[in-house]
Amino acid sequence: MASIDLDKVLDKAWADKGLPEILAAPVSALKGVSDRDGELLDEAFGVKTVSDLASLKYARWAQALAALDTSAN
Repeated sequence: MASIDLDKVLDKAWADKGLPEILAAPVSALKGVSDRDGELLDEAFGVKTVSDLASLKYARWAQALAALDTSAN
């Protein structure tokens, strides 16, 4: 089962929210992602929510390519 320290990946205002609310949150709920970053992600890729970002095919492709990189292990 996967786990994650929400305090490390979410802004403080979102760390105590439930998973459905976090997934529906704007990407700026992620620590280090500004409101402007969220606007740019929306303009470029139509990404509005954390769930949208997780589903972004380009991010998934990049993750798959990185997983194939045996030199990083």
